[in-house]
Amino acid sequence: MKRSAVVFSCILLAAAAVTARAQAVPSATARQFSITAGGLASVFQPDYAGGYAEAPNTLWYPFAGAASQPLIGPGAFVDLRFNRWVQIEGEARWLRFNRPQGVFDRAVYTNTQVYLDQDTHEDNYLVGPRVPVYHFWKATVYAKALAGLSKMDLGGGEHGSFTAMAFGGGMDVRLTKRISIRAFDAEYQYWPAWGNSTLSPYGASAGVSYKIF
Repeated sequence: MKRSAVVFSCILLAAAAVTARAQAVPSATARQFSITAGGLASVFQPDYAGGYAEAPNTLWYPFAGAASQPLIGPGAFVDLRFNRWVQIEGEARWLRFNRPQGVFDRAVYTNTQVYLDQDTHEDNYLVGPRVPVYHFWKATVYAKALAGLSKMDLGGGEHGSFTAMAFGGGMDVRLTKRISIRAFDAEYQYWPAWGNSTLSPYGASAGVSYKIF
């Protein structure tokens, strides 16, 4: 009788342990996924000063070159966190401010005409993996590699959409359970097919985010 009681007690304890484990694991797994959304303020060197060139017997085409002043604009981002190492970030940026306007120049260099129309802007719509590299205190340092579409006003009534890739990283600092500061985000972009060449805008952003779920 005593042996039966001991066996029955062991069975009950094992069943309770299995039940507790079954309840704990799904809840821990459920907490892995989260959605965070935020806003940004960005400053970018567009790598385009508004220049058009025309060689003899050819059409006008834009050419890359550092702008005299950076473009500034707002942005937004969404982070999807599936687990510690699997994360996706999507970002949008509208660099519409600080554009020099009404400044035109025209020159001739050895039969090549150069026309500068400094009324341009760049918009970015990118998505890709985000990887946390290092965590300390309440801060997370991350790296990212994004790809997508960039739209650009070339000035002079010309505009277009271009494939863009972006590589960079930054640091998020958690203030509360749901609110974080994006202390900085640095990004280098590469547009592989832009006119007759390539384009390489780069810049930095900062902002704030809210953990929705």
